[in-house]
Amino acid sequence: MRNAALGVALIGMIGLGACNQNAGDKETLGSLGGAALGGLAGAQIGGGTGQLAATAIGALLGFFIGQEVGASLDKADQLYAERTADVALESNPSGQSSTWSNPDSGNSGTITPVRTSYSDAGQPCREYQQTVTIGGETQQAYGTACRQEDGSWRIVN
Repeated sequence: MRNAALGVALIGMIGLGACNQNAGDKETLGSLGGAALGGLAGAQIGGGTGQLAATAIGALLGFFIGQEVGASLDKADQLYAERTADVALESNPSGQSSTWSNPDSGNSGTITPVRTSYSDAGQPCREYQQTVTIGGETQQAYGTACRQEDGSWRIVN
């Protein structure tokens, strides 16, 4: 049932992404990332017959929240966030936050690795919590990133 619910969430994200094809890259990425996180959260919350509905609702809410965050972050914000995430995921012990701030936009955020595990290939993966503050409003996200063979970190969910 859980895989079916995740499948529905992914289909919904693809459909919503098609509706959003005229948006900029950061809106599209924010939308799809938000839908993925929302769908996963909904799948975790829902149970039994309600799981499918919770997954779909989570994906929709995540899509729209992610779109707003993506639309509000400029390239400099994204660069600050990516650099901070790379350092935090590589070096921070679990529970230690790293912060970024763009003095030009006033936007900021944190990333906190919370647990380390290893992929089947033996690469480290880190669960993390992330916040982004735009215009005084803070959004939170959770995910997992795994180190790639080239040393970069890739978000896997």
